[in-house]
Amino acid sequence: MAERPIVIYGDPVLREKSKKVDEINQDVKDLVSDLTDTLNRASGLGLTANQIGVAKRVFIIDLRAVDINETLRVFINPEIIERSKEEVELEEGCLSFPDLYLKVTRPEKVRIRALDLDGNEFEVTAEGIAARAVQHEYDHAEGKLFIDCVSPLTRTMIKGRLKKLVAAS
Repeated sequence: MAERPIVIYGDPVLREKSKKVDEINQDVKDLVSDLTDTLNRASGLGLTANQIGVAKRVFIIDLRAVDINETLRVFINPEIIERSKEEVELEEGCLSFPDLYLKVTRPEKVRIRALDLDGNEFEVTAEGIAARAVQHEYDHAEGKLFIDCVSPLTRTMIKGRLKKLVAAS
């Protein structure tokens, strides 16, 4: 379909809890196509609908850049149903926060339930980078940002950079 501009931190849509998709129709399929085109251009690992200004519970994950055995995955109305107790701290970035990378602690493994583009429900257990990407994008659908997952000290240290992003948006 078409690339869309990625919403940058400061836009209120990033803080909206996304609305459930009631029907997987052509509009939803077009949205997934736009997400795919936009993600391909941006060279990221995942993208959520609200990052292109649409507050719907849809996100995609594309880990082919880090694992040739991966495929593009579509998650509609995602729900994390299980998180491991084991956590891992790794550096994360976000397409809505250009050039900002922060260490974030997240569960090592998650189980997620969602619908695919044909409306079929599926569950998948994700580990490692896949778990991190799923949780990051799921948080976006909930109106939560990766900066919410860092310590108060880190938030204080990046306050100036965040103000610049808001001013530019």
